Amino acid sequence: MTRRLVCGIDSSTQSTKVELRDVDTGELVATGRGAHPAVSPPASEQDPQAWWDALGTAMHEVREHLPDVAAVAVAGQQHGLVVLDDDDRPLRPAKLWNDTTSAPQARALVDRLGAEAWADAVGLVPVASFTITKLAWMAEHEPERLARTRRIMLPHDYLTRRLSGAHVTDRGDASGTGWWSPHHGTYDPELLGLVVDDPRAWLERLPRVLGPDEAAGRVTDDAADRLGLPSGALVACGTGDNMAAALGLGLQPGDVVMSLGTSGTLYAVSDTPTADPSGLVAGFADATGRYLPLVATLNATQVTHTIAGLLDTDVAGLERLALDAGSTQRPLVLVPYLEGERTPDLPTATGLLTGLRTSTSRADLARAAYLGVLCGLFTGVTALRNTGVDLSGRRFLVGGGARSEAYQAFAADLWGGDVAVPHAQEAVAAGACVQAAAALDEQSPIETARRWSLGEGATVTPSGRVDADVVRSAYTAAADAAAMLADG
Repeated sequence: MTRRLVCGIDSSTQSTKVELRDVDTGELVATGRGAHPAVSPPASEQDPQAWWDALGTAMHEVREHLPDVAAVAVAGQQHGLVVLDDDDRPLRPAKLWNDTTSAPQARALVDRLGAEAWADAVGLVPVASFTITKLAWMAEHEPERLARTRRIMLPHDYLTRRLSGAHVTDRGDASGTGWWSPHHGTYDPELLGLVVDDPRAWLERLPRVLGPDEAAGRVTDDAADRLGLPSGALVACGTGDNMAAALGLGLQPGDVVMSLGTSGTLYAVSDTPTADPSGLVAGFADATGRYLPLVATLNATQVTHTIAGLLDTDVAGLERLALDAGSTQRPLVLVPYLEGERTPDLPTATGLLTGLRTSTSRADLARAAYLGVLCGLFTGVTALRNTGVDLSGRRFLVGGGARSEAYQAFAADLWGGDVAVPHAQEAVAAGACVQAAAALDEQSPIETARRWSLGEGATVTPSGRVDADVVRSAYTAAADAAAMLADG
């Protein structure tokens, strides 16, 4: 009997990765990867065609298994603005989530409506990351291109269209645009009207928002010829990368996830929508019909890569140094705003190093890099609790950084409790597989994730290397100083 497989696609900032999994067991069968062009914020842009080319490369690496693929789903980097003309050709490179050039437009949008009104309307307060600010930037700087725009979409929507021909999105990814309300499940033309003329006409250029159990369509003949997938294979609705990761972990209300990749995220599943006028928590929808309140930082694992280079070592060497560092009673503190920051909203901020002494060692700096990344995310724990989100369940550490012993140990120390590191290393691609399998078998993705047990993994206990109270107090003071310097 031929094995039924599903294909989960994770199109991130750095690469497109694919996973093939068995529909019935969730067993990982094969993986592939294709690289994306490097980006250098504050102007962070990529040609959408590069994502399609990278998908072709990734599919080629798993080509022997592709005839057995029955369904596919795309999980993509959130917020990126893709604009197409009448012939479905990109009118410009996509402005990505970590492009901060639209910071002035973000501030103007908040000034026009007010932070509380934005949070009530769409669950978030605009910062440069969100799609509506990028559309506002285009309206101001490239009005002629905007006038030629016939379709607006997000990165995952673009790949879904290339696969199926459908112009669709899902509620999870739509909730990060700034013009779709997770509270009401609809586009908000009044918010679009802050950016474009005749906003109701522009609604026709936005993708149709599919429900969690709706499919986008079928793999077209053209896509099948390009990628090697079977023509007619089911294409699920897809979602944003964080929503897919939540699916891949089988998150339940109370569980909380810290994800360490190019960016850092802290999120939980909630049965009710959230609205945070401080802007720290983005009140996203998830891919199951629930909600995904989330805190995001721009600076995560690239910080430790950067410090490794400054210390003339590699990441493995930096990790050894960090784990060998001494007491944290008088810690060296790194505020890691190397590329500006999203949370807090400081797009022009820079990194700040405090606590230098004549006795400071390379090991101290190595440890400060890991702790700075983690402390930046731990500020989100309080923010989530302040919006009423239950965080009493399991604690997960995922993403590329989760494979690091230093990140694992220091995260458990700062949390003061056990942290689960799932065996499934690519939670986003795994979640896309869950979505594809659920769509294929007309089953709840929650049930599919539970059946596959993808959230299982190793448990990391506190190491005792870090005094959490001392480190977090020192970090808070240093972060306040970094914010004052950025504002000044």
